[in-house]
Amino acid sequence: MAKEQNTQFQDVVSHCKKLGFIYQSSEIYGGLSAVYDYGPYGILLKNNIKEYWWKSMVQMHENIVGLDASIFMDPRVWKASGHVDAFNDPLVDNKDSKKRYRADTLIEDYIQNKIQKKIDKDVAKAAKRFGDAFDKAEFLATNPRIIERQKKIDEIMNRMNTALNSGDLADVKQLIIDLEIACPISGSREWTDVRQFNLMFSTQGGGATSDDVLYLRPETAQGIFVNFLNVLNTSRQKIPFGIAQIGKAFRNEIVARQFIFRMREFEQMEMQFFVRPGQQKEFYAYWKEARMKWHLALGTSPDKLRYHDHETLAHYADAALDIEFEFPFGFKELEGVHSRTDFDLNAHQELSGKKLQYFDPELKESYVPYVVETSVGCDRMFLAMMSNAYQVDQVPDANGNLKDRTVLRLHPAIAPIKCAVLPVVKTNEALTTKARAIFNEIKYSFECQYDEKDTVGRRYRRQDQLGTPYCITIDEQTVEDNTVTIRERDSMEQERIHVSAIEQKIGERVDMRNLLKQL
Repeated sequence: MAKEQNTQFQDVVSHCKKLGFIYQSSEIYGGLSAVYDYGPYGILLKNNIKEYWWKSMVQMHENIVGLDASIFMDPRVWKASGHVDAFNDPLVDNKDSKKRYRADTLIEDYIQNKIQKKIDKDVAKAAKRFGDAFDKAEFLATNPRIIERQKKIDEIMNRMNTALNSGDLADVKQLIIDLEIACPISGSREWTDVRQFNLMFSTQGGGATSDDVLYLRPETAQGIFVNFLNVLNTSRQKIPFGIAQIGKAFRNEIVARQFIFRMREFEQMEMQFFVRPGQQKEFYAYWKEARMKWHLALGTSPDKLRYHDHETLAHYADAALDIEFEFPFGFKELEGVHSRTDFDLNAHQELSGKKLQYFDPELKESYVPYVVETSVGCDRMFLAMMSNAYQVDQVPDANGNLKDRTVLRLHPAIAPIKCAVLPVVKTNEALTTKARAIFNEIKYSFECQYDEKDTVGRRYRRQDQLGTPYCITIDEQTVEDNTVTIRERDSMEQERIHVSAIEQKIGERVDMRNLLKQL
């Protein structure tokens, strides 16, 4: 099963590189580790994901406004937020392979590969055995083997979290030893001591002295918090209200892996929602449900998404959960929803000496608002969509023989190319002229592509691989009666329509409003 998942993931990675979705950064120089560039189709998909998020947050909510904060900020921002003193990863080296790992990731991978997969296997067997009568929740709660394995998972996680929260790195190492975790490269169990490593990139300001240290922001949230008063005073918002931002963040990940899942330079889509103290649980529940609906609207199967409540909370939170997606390498965090209390605003208020309070006209009193945060990684979202959409099915060729067809079943609203215009043959000037005219007309409405190279069948396959939901074919009949063939990607069904209907027919199906209306 693990080998099958790994093969699937490598297929997705290969597809991204081959089709121009993702390139390795500085590839002609050998490539820079854990840094990637988005190619012609990748940037279109990424921009569509960001547009969907932005419209769902800002356009669809009267009480949420946007912000684009700078990457560089006063170093005291990161002192107040705790990043200077506590933004660390626990690292451990294998003495034989000389490879470095995050200690907590080693332990979590052990749980996933050695215990959780056995649970998943038992669930799959039971589901196959009992069919429609199978109750997964009841099975998980009553099966003795499942209960015992889950108990072991809880014990390991509790021990690890207790050790990390108390700074007992010696016990983190001892847990790795007790679990007999081996290096994936060497198979050795010889480990160094676990130590903390700060993840922030630092640089210097124009003065180039040690006192001018600046940091590349490791998250976008702090730019929102320090602009709380500016936004409040200029946008005429009242509590509750939110500030949304899409922007780059940087983390000096020593152990970056799994393609674009974990990178040193990445993009976040975050919204901080400011609420009256005491109402944070209400809005935490609201955003928990709202964010899951956002993901499901894209057509992702509910089986591939799940909530994971944090058992151990960060120092600033009173509730936190992850929305996890089942990547080819297992369920991993896709988005976080956190109730951050008033920690951030209080910390900045104390260090800056500037009051960051809201006067509530209903209560007739001032207070520091509480914050509920939603934060989703744009790059992880991109990888989730590619992993979810990538499929290989079999279709008959001209002779009736089954052939593999690679297809990206992306939701039409976020697909990079919405429509491809294809003249049947490029040597017929009447057809190419007509095809060009159609292309030049509909390109004003959505992203489309003109393609006349190779046979129509090969061009269909090429567009399937790009995730293009519709292809318009121009043939001899088009010249006669001004009709074209429109082909749908997933079903491969074709219908004849008039040229004048192309824009409306495709436009209705790829419109972002189809997604937004489901929220």
